[in-house]
Amino acid sequence: MGTLIAPLAAIARAASRSSRVAATVETRVVSDKMNKTIVVEVERRVQHAEYTRTIKRTSRFHAHDEANAAKVGDRVRIEETRPMSKLKRWRLREIVTKAQA
Repeated sequence: MGTLIAPLAAIARAASRSSRVAATVETRVVSDKMNKTIVVEVERRVQHAEYTRTIKRTSRFHAHDEANAAKVGDRVRIEETRPMSKLKRWRLREIVTKAQA
């Protein structure tokens, strides 16, 4: 009886992982020099713990762009995905607005 419980638990964990909703972020492209890869910068505002001043914090992510469609300055929506390389954990979902030419 104990040997049957372990596979059922593994199946339940796998099912809960696959039904997970992927995180999406709207951000801007800062680099498109690599083939099928863009670098985006996500900006967030946090409050300083001691001085209560609002501070901008930025994070840079590499995202997969299959068609090389996104260019520097574009507003894009990216979604979290499986690891595609050492740095790429995001995929381009859509280009929200194109940059001014």
